[in-house]
Amino acid sequence: MINVPELKVFVTAAEELNFSRAAQRLHLSQSAVSQNIQSIERTYQVELFVRHGRSVQLSEAGQAILPMAREVLNSARLLEDALVNVNGDVAGELTIGCATTSGRYFIPNLLASFQHEYPHVRTRVSLMRRQDAVDGLLDQTINLAAIGRCVEHRDLECQPLLDDHVILIVPAQHPWASVDQVKLADILEQPFISREANSGTFEVLFDNLRRHGIDPENFNPVMQLGDAEAVQMAVERGIGVTFISEMMAARSLALGRVKKVAVEDFDIIQPVYLVRHVSRVFTHAETKLWEYVKLHREELTADLLYNLADVTLA
Repeated sequence: MINVPELKVFVTAAEELNFSRAAQRLHLSQSAVSQNIQSIERTYQVELFVRHGRSVQLSEAGQAILPMAREVLNSARLLEDALVNVNGDVAGELTIGCATTSGRYFIPNLLASFQHEYPHVRTRVSLMRRQDAVDGLLDQTINLAAIGRCVEHRDLECQPLLDDHVILIVPAQHPWASVDQVKLADILEQPFISREANSGTFEVLFDNLRRHGIDPENFNPVMQLGDAEAVQMAVERGIGVTFISEMMAARSLALGRVKKVAVEDFDIIQPVYLVRHVSRVFTHAETKLWEYVKLHREELTADLLYNLADVTLA
């Protein structure tokens, strides 16, 4: 009879289509992953993967059994959850996909508070693109996801996680650093630092600009960078201005490295959502975290903003 650990190795390898990455996820050696797969193949006289040098693809047999293997692992997960929680303690594992910049700051704060109340819960947070998070929820390889936009899908449900503001920041020595507010059209004349096209923050920004009659193509981009931290550093160095998550900018603002400038009649709130699969049978830990967010999200957001801005040295 096939054992659950071997099945977990197969499913992980099927998700990664790379034995090395599967080994990293499972905290095993690559040879151990290969040996596990070969053991199943020898026992049942079936080829699960088609090997092409270092790359692998699922065979027809592998594709056929993958949904069943996931179902078996899910049943084992629920059995383990029932056993570890039989005495009333909340325990188990949570895997959370995070696809937002502000979520990268909020999720650790949330989990620190949650695990203080439920210390036997173990969590693993993976940073990923929004589509990868959605795919992970749909194939149930992750339990929950923090996503910058509510996903309209019949199998997914969202609840608000936090409301972040998208603000204009300028270098500390910029002429605008001492003004109360500027007009939106004035920003078009400024050297602008942009993010890559799939940035959730910039998708929200550009949607709002268009609603105000501003074409984002009319900005004066002097630099495009891959992540929010790099964008913020470029503003600190005086290269240009940008719009950014207020949560992301909180520490630089507190240190005086950049300045927040109000934009007339232009206030962007970027909601972040916690998302889960509606047909999934939830473990005690997943249910408790979902409920915990409903009860505590506002106080956790306020606490995080305070901590991010608290730069007082001991």
